[in-house]
Amino acid sequence: MSVAMSAAPAHTPVLLGETIEALNVQPGGRYIDATLGAGGHAAAILENSSPGGQLLGIDADPRAIEMAAARLEAYRDSILLVNDNFSNLREICLKYDFLPVHGILFDLGLSSLQLEQDNRGFSFQHDALLDMRLSTDQEPTAADIVNTSPERQLAQLIRSYGEERYSHQIARQIVRQRPVTTTLQLVEAIERAVGGRRGRIHPATRTFLALRIAVNQELENLESALKQATSLLGFGGRLVVISYHSLEDRIVKNFMRQEAGGEKACLRLINKKVLTPSTLEVRSNPRSRSAKLRAAERITELEFN
Repeated sequence: MSVAMSAAPAHTPVLLGETIEALNVQPGGRYIDATLGAGGHAAAILENSSPGGQLLGIDADPRAIEMAAARLEAYRDSILLVNDNFSNLREICLKYDFLPVHGILFDLGLSSLQLEQDNRGFSFQHDALLDMRLSTDQEPTAADIVNTSPERQLAQLIRSYGEERYSHQIARQIVRQRPVTTTLQLVEAIERAVGGRRGRIHPATRTFLALRIAVNQELENLESALKQATSLLGFGGRLVVISYHSLEDRIVKNFMRQEAGGEKACLRLINKKVLTPSTLEVRSNPRSRSAKLRAAERITELEFN
């Protein structure tokens, strides 16, 4: 399938061609990018839905909205950008009368925009306040969690969300070093707990992931948004989700299979087997290496009320 590309991409969208194909983007279609980021996927959706395509872009990060608006300026008459969390998807669509839709995309990865902002605390590569909030309107921060949680609760959080086998050692060391207020202080505590670097990934990777998930309630919001998304799709509308770790992928897989099974099935799985990036894409964009794409199609008429 031929996919139109942006002339000057601000970043590299993951699985771009596969996403446009899975969404079955058509001229004149109405689409939602529920995780707008810097607008890479959105730009391709708009190019392939021209003429007449419309796009609703949602992001909890106000900086992402600004960046995407600049990138998508050529389509300003075809886009609606909303600074909100995708957990409010239904409410947003009702407010702006944006339904039914032909396709909804969730790209659940942290965008390069957020990773490259030194002051957000998402990355252990930069020293910054331990924040990790997608929106400054929400609470708590990652620092609040690591400095107020009981050791056992902190260990459980790191284990459950980060799938970190050294969670108890890490939680114990964090408690010993409190207050932990910056990313490098947290990295130091983790490295002390696990004895430095081990394996293929940095020892802080899973703990940072766990805290980000907890701060932004990512798994709870995803479960809620998937249910809302299905109710917004018209007949033949596509739901496409790109996930990056096993907890997200398990939620997406189980949801799609549940909605595609039984006599009251409302979805049909597009690909029985999950799609992953090619070797070439991983080589050119290492951040894509853990991406998994799942897609489903609405097979019943819209029953939105």
